[in-house]
Amino acid sequence: MCETCGCTITPNGVKEPATIEVLSRLLDANDRVAAHNRAHFDAHGVLALNLMSSPGAGKTALLEATIEAIRAEFRIAVIEGDLETDNDARRIRARGVPAVQITTGSACHLDARMVHDALHAMPLAGLDILFIENVGNLVCPASFDLGQHRNIALLSVTEGDDKPAKYPVMFRAAELVLLTKMDLSPLMDDFDPKRAELAVRALANPAPVIGLSARKGINIRTWLDWLRGEIAALRAHRADGRTSSEHRHDHSPTMAR
Repeated sequence: MCETCGCTITPNGVKEPATIEVLSRLLDANDRVAAHNRAHFDAHGVLALNLMSSPGAGKTALLEATIEAIRAEFRIAVIEGDLETDNDARRIRARGVPAVQITTGSACHLDARMVHDALHAMPLAGLDILFIENVGNLVCPASFDLGQHRNIALLSVTEGDDKPAKYPVMFRAAELVLLTKMDLSPLMDDFDPKRAELAVRALANPAPVIGLSARKGINIRTWLDWLRGEIAALRAHRADGRTSSEHRHDHSPTMAR
């Protein structure tokens, strides 16, 4: 497990004062780099999106479908995070989109420094959207600001609709929740999109909840419309001289579809 988020520091689940101090310093340092990253994104007018989910929820498949749908409309790049291999980055590059692979080794999440280093290989001046596909993990990624404008949490129908209740930190931090692999919904009698949304609302999170299938193209248009709205809002904020932090706190709920 990860040495930087506390996974190995407190095996009994009890955080001693010294441990809390160490973790606080780590997060403070991370937040400073994240603010630096965000300043880069803002300066170039790039919408940065952090995709979080468990392994296999469909993040890369969603990116592939998104690239095919809007590549003529927006300039896209991807940062991929995995413990090992560059499999996902190769999938993205095969679509003609720049992708930088971050292999974290034993770290169970990306952090702002990793993203900052990856940005040296990113043509920010020629981008509209940067997707950051975080390491598959429902716990640690939500605790580390990367400099993104929005957090997007994916929940596949194969995981069960109770995951927002079981892993509240990630779903509370999400500014959009995507219910993925909805084409399998008829086969999964233990997953109810309405229950999943209610679990999100129980966290006092008003974020939009959208059900879709990247493989079958179900409701992809709603996801793309959300993306277009975010890009338009960021550009409007930038034109008005407002900060990206104001943009980050401006979102309203929609019902699951």
